[in-house]
Amino acid sequence: MACFFCALSARGPGLIQMDIARNKNADRNPLWRLLPLVHRNPWRFWGGMSLINLGRLLEAFMPLALKMGIDRMAAGDGRLAFPALAILGLMVARYIAFNFGRRYVREVGVEVAFELRQRLYWHLELMGPRFFAGYTTGDLMARAINDISLIRQMIGLGTRLLFVLGFSGIIAFVFMLHQSVSLTLLLLPALPFFAVFGWVLAAKIFNQSTIVQEGFSNLSAQVQENLNGIRTIQTHAQEAHEIRRFEDTSSHYARDYYRLMFFNSALNAWMLAITGFTTLLIVGFGGAQVVSGEISVGTFTAFIFYLGMMLSPVKEGGVMVTLFQRGGSAAARIFEILDHEPEIRDAPDAAPLDRIGGAITIRHLSYRHAGRSHEREGGWPALDDVSLEIKSGEMIAILGRVGSGKSTLLRLIVRLLDPAPGSIYLDDRDIRMLPLAQVRSQVTLVPQDPFLFATRLGHNIAYDNPERPTEEVWRAAESADLETTIRRFPNRLETQVGERGVTLSGGQKQRASLARGLIRETPVLLLDDCFSSVDTETEEFILSRLKTLRQGRTTLMVSHRVSTARHADRILVLDKGRVAEIGTHQELLAKRGLYAALERAQGRRDELTQALVAEGAVAEGSQS
Repeated sequence: MACFFCALSARGPGLIQMDIARNKNADRNPLWRLLPLVHRNPWRFWGGMSLINLGRLLEAFMPLALKMGIDRMAAGDGRLAFPALAILGLMVARYIAFNFGRRYVREVGVEVAFELRQRLYWHLELMGPRFFAGYTTGDLMARAINDISLIRQMIGLGTRLLFVLGFSGIIAFVFMLHQSVSLTLLLLPALPFFAVFGWVLAAKIFNQSTIVQEGFSNLSAQVQENLNGIRTIQTHAQEAHEIRRFEDTSSHYARDYYRLMFFNSALNAWMLAITGFTTLLIVGFGGAQVVSGEISVGTFTAFIFYLGMMLSPVKEGGVMVTLFQRGGSAAARIFEILDHEPEIRDAPDAAPLDRIGGAITIRHLSYRHAGRSHEREGGWPALDDVSLEIKSGEMIAILGRVGSGKSTLLRLIVRLLDPAPGSIYLDDRDIRMLPLAQVRSQVTLVPQDPFLFATRLGHNIAYDNPERPTEEVWRAAESADLETTIRRFPNRLETQVGERGVTLSGGQKQRASLARGLIRETPVLLLDDCFSSVDTETEEFILSRLKTLRQGRTTLMVSHRVSTARHADRILVLDKGRVAEIGTHQELLAKRGLYAALERAQGRRDELTQALVAEGAVAEGSQS
């Protein structure tokens, strides 16, 4: 294990990104892959280790001064000032060396943890839907917090123990040989027992540590899921069921942790038993040599101190092994995440456009969702051979039944999903040949399911640029018909919306999300059924404003309502992932196809709703 750090001086900080992320390193020991991070501060790490070793070296001279004092007392010599001052000076110097050495090494551990946590967070920001379908939020949080903390402890404490065990053992062994060769040789038979038993338990500790950390991930995932779904749990009266389920998960985690502590305790107990037996052996043989006059009392006393110096780190060997095994399993779990390549990334020869006008061309676009069967339920892919020409500044409505591929189409345009090469063009450039940063800065997607951050409302609207003037925020809120609502709040734009916007209604959250999209004023705006939670009157107001606000800019809006679609320049109707119809509102009604059928069905539903409302009003009037 000592060679784990020997390669530090041979690595450069420029290799960090390669070493901790690339798949080609996935088969390497995770501890080796931490080397570039440790090497970020080689002077501090090696300086700290040097100071710790200096402290151990100073400690090794203290028994010599003690031996001198004891032998002088035994001979009736009263000159004890020099041995006493020597011991005092060595103790002070040892304290200073240990204090700064441990501090520097611990700082390296903290900085490695910081670097790993930043790298992990940056990496997660690039991941796509396929990755997040395989990992729960609670699991990722456990890795980012608990596992990285174990790595910090391994580097800050485990490496120090490793160097203490190695250097102290060598120093103590040399000084012990100088005092008594025969007593030193008595230690040799015990060394194989340390190695064999420690090796066997180390493997068990590593495996059990992985099980414990996975259990902690499951525990975190369940807590996170329950807190997010607390309203559903309460409305279905499932509190007792969820408490029992959590108790079961927590019990499994506790049992796994107890088993880990059993292995750890067994290792520590074995180390203590061996060191205790060795000490007893040395005291017996050494005492006999003192009585026979072969060695002096001072020599025997110094030897006992050196024995303690050698065996003390051995007693801590169990802690060191546990730290390295738990840190190693934690590092393996971190690198498991970092070894995932981003699903969507820039092409090697991607180049930005000088200006994006907003013209979109779709040519024979087909798409199947990864991780699903070759065909979706019902026998059709997500999108199948879709072709469409959209002029810059045109407003296109997209209608279709549930599962017809409407949302998938929008996500492909903004590259939240990756289209096939040559299937989507933005201003006559294949969208895959544009940098992701440019695409997503010039194409805004407003999702159907709005997400608001747990901060003030104004910050949510101006999320892309918190330094925006307040006037721009109010203008966007007005365009989304949210201004009047905000002015009724006591704190207006400073209103804290809570986690996921819990303090707002569904319609208010949707309009806040729409305002966040409108404020960017990008050449292309994609609206994914973002009026589903607002009433028709509010929708009519927003759409009328939108027509003026987006003049000269391209807008695509998914909807289930014909009343929404008729505001568009053209309407695209998708059915089973294919283009069923395309044209203006009047043209599609004249075709008497799927769009006309949707219009008739929704018309009858609206008439029925109005009749029921009217009937309720009449009944209420008669009762009064």
